[in-house]
Amino acid sequence: MQRQGYDGTGIKQISQEAGATLGSVYHFFPGGKQELAVAAIRHGDREFAESLREALESADDPADAVVACVRDLAEGLRASDWLDGCPITSTALGTAGRLPGIQQAAAEAFAHWRELVFDRLRRAGFTEPDAHALAHTVISTLEGAELAAQVARDEEPLLTAGRHLAQLIDLYRPPTAP
Repeated sequence: MQRQGYDGTGIKQISQEAGATLGSVYHFFPGGKQELAVAAIRHGDREFAESLREALESADDPADAVVACVRDLAEGLRASDWLDGCPITSTALGTAGRLPGIQQAAAEAFAHWRELVFDRLRRAGFTEPDAHALAHTVISTLEGAELAAQVARDEEPLLTAGRHLAQLIDLYRPPTAP
């Protein structure tokens, strides 16, 4: 689903690639492909959240940490030959307005990632409103830049977004105590 989206991925293909019988897939996912998609989104959420958490903690400065995250995303895309973008986006986009369970799982994943950015900014002394707005901007920008990089098969959209996000974070940086 990460590479082909929800509609482009069949349950039979999933069972074959997993080396499992179709019966086993339905045993563990009695709700079929929709239930499996929700599980895939939740897995993608946990996987990216761990990577995001590590990147956010990799530098004392949250602006530098966002740049580190961007570099990690670019490296992952290059390593996959530009095939493995965000598993949340590719799965959820094709289901918009049709499958609310999948949409809800995707919304929860994005909220989780925003919360990680928000928490990092708050620990760095940003006000709650600024941290909230910046967290939304960071996650939305990363999503768009990752997609643009994947389509272009070029890391430049991500690297440019990272530089600009760092500048934006610097603009909102709270003054330090004398």
